[in-house]
Amino acid sequence: MKVMETETIDFNQLKSLVNKVGTDRKIELINLLEKEIFPIRFKKYLERIKTDEIDLDAIISEVSDVRANRYNAKSKN
Repeated sequence: MKVMETETIDFNQLKSLVNKVGTDRKIELINLLEKEIFPIRFKKYLERIKTDEIDLDAIISEVSDVRANRYNAKSKN
């Protein structure tokens, strides 16, 4: 079994390497990064929108109002 040695590069080296590759490879890199960071971004988004201001009673009330409005709109036609 062959073991690969890994090297570390700093951010400036990474930017330099990215500047040297073509557009197709940059797009490939963007897609790779988007896939990798999506779960992190989504989790942050969920944390940001999380609220304790709404409860089950508020949801039920809103759904009932919407249903009543739809029913009344259909009855008028």
